[in-house]
Amino acid sequence: MMKSFLFAALLLVTAPALAGSFASSASSAGSATSGSTSGDDKVVLQARADAAAFVASDGGIRGARLQAALRLLRERRADARAASDMQLAQAILAR
Repeated sequence: MMKSFLFAALLLVTAPALAGSFASSASSAGSATSGSTSGDDKVVLQARADAAAFVASDGGIRGARLQAALRLLRERRADARAASDMQLAQAILAR
């Protein structure tokens, strides 16, 4: 119950601030290089549960799907390379 409350509070505080810059990064992660975003989008969408656990645990829980999405975003987007794991996880959730 407490984790759910913490997660909801974090989303309410951080989502609006991050939604603008990285949400578009997450949705167009592969468009510049592969021509097909469906596979890239799928990786990012599948990482949402892992991203939620990462944010709620203050970085303590790192799932494999989140790691794959972070790696993909940083490979495809220059602005994602400069972002922290927490910022990218929050952006995935804001998407």
